[in-house]
Amino acid sequence: MRSADAPSQTPPPSPPSPPLPTSQEPGGLQSFAVLLRHMNAEFNRITQEFAQAQGLHPTDVQALIAILDADQDDAEPGPMTPGRLRKRMNLTSGAVTACLDRLESAGHIHRVRAEDDRRVVHLHYAQAGRTAARDYFRPLADATDSARRRFTADELATVVRFLAEMNRQLDLVRR
Repeated sequence: MRSADAPSQTPPPSPPSPPLPTSQEPGGLQSFAVLLRHMNAEFNRITQEFAQAQGLHPTDVQALIAILDADQDDAEPGPMTPGRLRKRMNLTSGAVTACLDRLESAGHIHRVRAEDDRRVVHLHYAQAGRTAARDYFRPLADATDSARRRFTADELATVVRFLAEMNRQLDLVRR
């Protein structure tokens, strides 16, 4: 029980945040939307070009990305499985099987049965697939690094926080 003479432990209220920019101002919702759409369109173009160069469908490349990033998934970390991929990509079981068959025959992935439960299949990015992707996407990685170098560590921390929150919000609106 606190005595009447003890100082209060409640921190002082923080000052109000400045108002967000209006829709049309830099940093406003409209400018964010335009920049995000443009970046998304460019990523889609690069992805489609990679798919075409590898004889794959753009959906196959999205599956590769999901397999590559599976261990970073906070909700379900660990190797990707066909069932998890089906849910992640909103595909039918047959479509996932066809996609995985294409990826495996092209040398991008391999399927491995789990040792503790042979019914479970884990999907792994094959080294040949990693090499092909690394070589193809090297210019994008270099451009990303060049852009990163133009910002301070504090600014990059804010960008990372924004991107993480955008991804969290996109997961919430996923149907």
